[in-house]
Amino acid sequence: MTRIPAFALRYPVVSTTIVVGVLGLALVAVDAASMVRWLFSGYGLVVALIEFVGMLRRLRRGSLGIDLLAIIAIVATVLVGEYVATLLIVLMLAGGAALEDFAAGRAARELDALLKRAPQIAHRLDPDSGEATDVAATEVRVGDLLLVRPSEIVPVDGQLHSDSAAFDESSLTGESLPVERAVGDGVLSGSINGQVAATIVATATAANSQYQQIIALVDEASKSKAPVVRLADRYAVPFTVGSLALAGLAWALSGDPVRFAEVLVVATPCPLLLAAPVAFMGGMSRAARNGIIVKGAGVLEALSRARTVVFDKTGTLTYGTPAITEVRPEAGFTADELLTLAASAEQYSSHVLAASVIGAAHERGLTLHTADSASEAATFGVEARFGDGTVRVGKLTFITDEAADATATHLAGGELAMYVAVDGRFAGSIVASDRVRANARQSVADLARLGVRENLMLTGDARATAQHVAGQVGIVHVRADCLPSDKVEAVRALTRRPVIMVGDGVNDAPVLAVADVGIAMGAKGATAASESADAVILLDDISRVVSAVRIGKDTVRVALHSIWLGIMLSVVLMVVAAFGLIPATAGAISQEVVDLVTILNALRAIGGRRDRAAARRAPVSAPPTPAASAAAVAP
Repeated sequence: MTRIPAFALRYPVVSTTIVVGVLGLALVAVDAASMVRWLFSGYGLVVALIEFVGMLRRLRRGSLGIDLLAIIAIVATVLVGEYVATLLIVLMLAGGAALEDFAAGRAARELDALLKRAPQIAHRLDPDSGEATDVAATEVRVGDLLLVRPSEIVPVDGQLHSDSAAFDESSLTGESLPVERAVGDGVLSGSINGQVAATIVATATAANSQYQQIIALVDEASKSKAPVVRLADRYAVPFTVGSLALAGLAWALSGDPVRFAEVLVVATPCPLLLAAPVAFMGGMSRAARNGIIVKGAGVLEALSRARTVVFDKTGTLTYGTPAITEVRPEAGFTADELLTLAASAEQYSSHVLAASVIGAAHERGLTLHTADSASEAATFGVEARFGDGTVRVGKLTFITDEAADATATHLAGGELAMYVAVDGRFAGSIVASDRVRANARQSVADLARLGVRENLMLTGDARATAQHVAGQVGIVHVRADCLPSDKVEAVRALTRRPVIMVGDGVNDAPVLAVADVGIAMGAKGATAASESADAVILLDDISRVVSAVRIGKDTVRVALHSIWLGIMLSVVLMVVAAFGLIPATAGAISQEVVDLVTILNALRAIGGRRDRAAARRAPVSAPPTPAASAAAVAP
């Protein structure tokens, strides 16, 4: 059996209209042209009836679009015998809706993808035998003892049963550095365990855990969004009323009902049907070419009118990964010597920051030593023996046990220090932090120049860290220590709208859904954020937010120019037709010329030349390497 193409199933009226047109050409070829009129006219009336029923349903919901004029135009062309114009109007009507649907990409937010990322399996431990049994996360009950293996997602909220463990909570709280927990501390579902297996006691079921609450917030926020009004619909009522009034006046003054049809033939709403969808399709194509996936035409329109931008901190204004920013040697050591010894010892550590130290050493071309023996005190540090020498790396309390002269180093907001002792002497410290993106400040300033002057940072981080980052990027308003629900309420309370929210983690998913425009920094595959967002930036470059706003403004400007160009040309033709100077056939052809001019003008929204010029002016910012960061501060 022949498979029906997906396009035909999705856009049946467009497909049927094309088939009817081809069938009409076939009838002409076999000398059955008289049947073409009945075929085209009958099909046009059927479509008009379907559209009329749909229009009545929309009217009940308080929505009046451009359907009425299209329906009247179809009926009018049938009455005056311009059946080719009838089919063309049907094609433009159905094609415009299909273009708009395609441009809007109505692949709605798929909560299924968010649900799939939710922890599915839990390892339940038998309290007597200690054997682990895999069960569905939904079967976990409060009080169950669970094993969380290295790098696994915590399935439910719990309390740490192990002596200590480190968890990556960046996607939940925005805290970029690993969070260390001791026995009895709470552990959030959705956080990622470190490099050592841990055991937790479940304190909530999956349905009542943090991750599922975030999913519920996303669902609620998505459903609460107001529907977008199509750009063309704003001009539909006055254009329809004006066209009918002019056609009626021509009929009344001439006494000829054909004059009414002739005016309406050139008044078909094809410029309104096509201008905005084509422009928005071009704008979305331009956005995709710039690494921005826009999920709807309404998103570009909202971007063009945005007045407030809200940023998450970690992974959005910052790079989202801790990097070595400074090496501070003491006691006669050089920066290279200190980094070499620390990295050599960190080879035997399971701590998340160990990789940053080792990476910084490798980037600088340093050769690491192999230890004779090594031991790690979980969450405190590591000690390694190299021949007769001993190196300790870790927390200050871990170092002072070996080197009493060790002192705390000065740290700015968001920084973390690792201390080093060599043979019982304090050798210095290594500072790591989540670096602010190099172009973050410029991006905030560029948004202000585009009219998005109000800005705000929402983060789960501590206030000191948040204020430090905000000061670096030029953001005045800051709210710290935010839970996902706090972010949602903060965005809902903003008055200068539309509001853009930019984030990247699971914790940002609800607020991205509730914002007028949610933009996800999806380069690192933040599924929850990407699925709940209206636009996804595929490159790890915050300046693309500026590009998105600029593309939105350009697209709406081109769409409006095209709409007004089509309306003005149609009005001129209607006035000429009102005096009987344009027969219906010539009117249908002239209207197609208007449509062509409108479409060509709308295609300017693709904007390739502007993008090439902008790309030459603004290269993409790349995150600093650990070595570059360390080298920048090394003596």
